[in-house]
Amino acid sequence: MKRKSLENEACPLARSLEAIGDAWSVLIVRQAFTGDRRFGEFEKSLGVAKNILTVRLRKLVALGVLEQVTVEGRAYQEYVLTEKGRGLFLVLMAIRQWGEGCGGDSPYVLVDKRDKKPVRPLAFRAHDGRELGPDDMELRPAGESCPAGPAQPVTPPVS
Repeated sequence: MKRKSLENEACPLARSLEAIGDAWSVLIVRQAFTGDRRFGEFEKSLGVAKNILTVRLRKLVALGVLEQVTVEGRAYQEYVLTEKGRGLFLVLMAIRQWGEGCGGDSPYVLVDKRDKKPVRPLAFRAHDGRELGPDDMELRPAGESCPAGPAQPVTPPVS
C-alpha cells in the first residue's frame, strides 16, 4: 500500500514531516550542520546505502533544504545548507534535547562559541518571560482574536 502524501495538508507539522520526517533526511541535515558536504562524507559518517542517500539528497535539494554547488576547479559537487535548511537547526536541537531527556549519555554538549559555556535548554516563553509547558499553551485558528490581539504563531525563543 502506498503511503498518503502529506505535502498538501493544511497542518504545517504534517507538511514538515512529509519534507524531512524520515530518519535519514534528518541525519543528513544533522551531518550538514557538522560540516559534511560531499556524498562520500555523508555515506561514511552515516553508514547509509548509496541508493538511499542518493534519493534523500535529491529530495532535500528539491525541497530547498540543501543546494548542490560546484567546487571551482574540481569535478565534484558539494551539498550546502540553504537558509531554509539552516532554519532546521532549532528543530534538530529540540529533538536532540528531547532525546537527552530519554536517558543515555551524549558524547557532545551544545556550547556557545563565544564563551564556550553550555547553552540553556530550549523553552517556550510567554510575553512576560515565564517558561511555558504544553498545558500552558493552545493552538487557535489564525485570525481568532484574543485579549492581546490576533493569535500569533507559536515560536520558540532563541536562548
